[in-house]
Amino acid sequence: SADDAVIWRGPKKNGMIRQFLSEVDWGDAVEYLLLDTPPGTSDEHLSAATYLKTCPGLAAVVLTTPQEVSLLDVRKEIDFCRKVNIPVLGVVENMSAFVCPKCKVASDIFPADSGGAADMARELNVPLLGQLPLDPLLARCCDEGRNYLTELPDSPIVSAITQIVNKIMLACEGQS
Repeated sequence: SADDAVIWRGPKKNGMIRQFLSEVDWGDAVEYLLLDTPPGTSDEHLSAATYLKTCPGLAAVVLTTPQEVSLLDVRKEIDFCRKVNIPVLGVVENMSAFVCPKCKVASDIFPADSGGAADMARELNVPLLGQLPLDPLLARCCDEGRNYLTELPDSPIVSAITQIVNKIMLACEGQS
């Protein structure tokens, strides 16, 4: 059922990743394949890097939040990418601020002690692709299966997402 946990360890998990990345015929219609991986540098990351190493245009976009613990994990992830020769297109800071749905004022709810993703990206010499505010209207659209791009066209989150996507597409074009 949809509520059942999938409990897989090393070989089984690796086999599933191998099957999806090496054995599925994605055809010519796929321009971008996005993998959402768990935080850190676990087996999933190594498996994905192994099975995709010959894939043209292979690159990473790393997401973080402003909290120090997240920034610490992301530093390790960027180091991992460099060690396995995966170019890092940039960093996106998620939940950078809360946008009030009524007045549209943004407030930092997870203020970073060290300058957040912007300072980390500068320090590690990777682009900061953008910062995504926390917007409850976006969450509601997603929960209800509605298209937030058409329902919230003037919201700060849609503007931020659009700018980030454009930067990623430009970076991908620059790699090819």
